[in-house]
Amino acid sequence: MKRQQVLVLYLAHSGLDAAVLGWASYDGTGLTNPTTGDSDEPPYDCGVAALRDGWRLIQASQLIPPGKGEEYDVSFLKHEFWFEKLVDVR
Repeated sequence: MKRQQVLVLYLAHSGLDAAVLGWASYDGTGLTNPTTGDSDEPPYDCGVAALRDGWRLIQASQLIPPGKGEEYDVSFLKHEFWFEKLVDVR
């Protein structure tokens, strides 16, 4: 039986080799119970490191430039990447 683990990385720019600025993780296996702010160190230095560790990239935010006068509006995280791992739980 497989369960999904999800990792969200917010990077410094749109490249997967950019530094991780923020992160969140969710564990559908029940093996861990991560919470926001439970670590001062990101789980990976960059998105490529997560790929090398077996995480699969499932979503990246669209690169949409802000409209004129909207440069400082708060919105979605534009360099956010979602990863998943499928883990055997028996």
